[in-house]
Amino acid sequence: MINKIPQKIHIIGSVGSGKTTLAKKLSSRLSIPFYELDNVVWERDSVNGDRRRAEKEREEYLTDLTNKESWIIEGVHNEEWVGESLRKAELIIYLDTRYSVRTFRIIKRFLLQRLKIEKANYKPTVEIFLKMFKWNRYFEEVGKPNFFTAFGQYAEKILIVKNGEAAEKRLKGKAL
Repeated sequence: MINKIPQKIHIIGSVGSGKTTLAKKLSSRLSIPFYELDNVVWERDSVNGDRRRAEKEREEYLTDLTNKESWIIEGVHNEEWVGESLRKAELIIYLDTRYSVRTFRIIKRFLLQRLKIEKANYKPTVEIFLKMFKWNRYFEEVGKPNFFTAFGQYAEKILIVKNGEAAEKRLKGKAL
């Protein structure tokens, strides 16, 4: 399936699946910039607070990213607006991390962020913490089947793995 080093990689998975960690590792090893879909949805502003981008603005921003020569885009989003990234990707890594592992990581991340040991793109409130469990369950029950229904046409370039290490191992022979 993977015959050359992919230059356009889309990583998808639920909250706590390891998307950002894998994207950072691949970015470093392949010298390819990585982008978080959450930062496509939200314009980050530490002074005035985050602003949700308008639909058209979000889509234009994603188009700008996917028109670059190389990129790694990661996120939980699998709605139609992300379709362009999936279509242009040379490789789609689907992190199918166990539900219990994702739950543990949500708890660990919250604690580390509250203790200011780990950086957050958002204020780690109890409300957001509880929403992450809801989003995790929703992804498992709705997002996952929707992804394969909506984007199963790209099956030849989808790599389904249980964790980032498995993805790295599969790509190892391609210059990682």
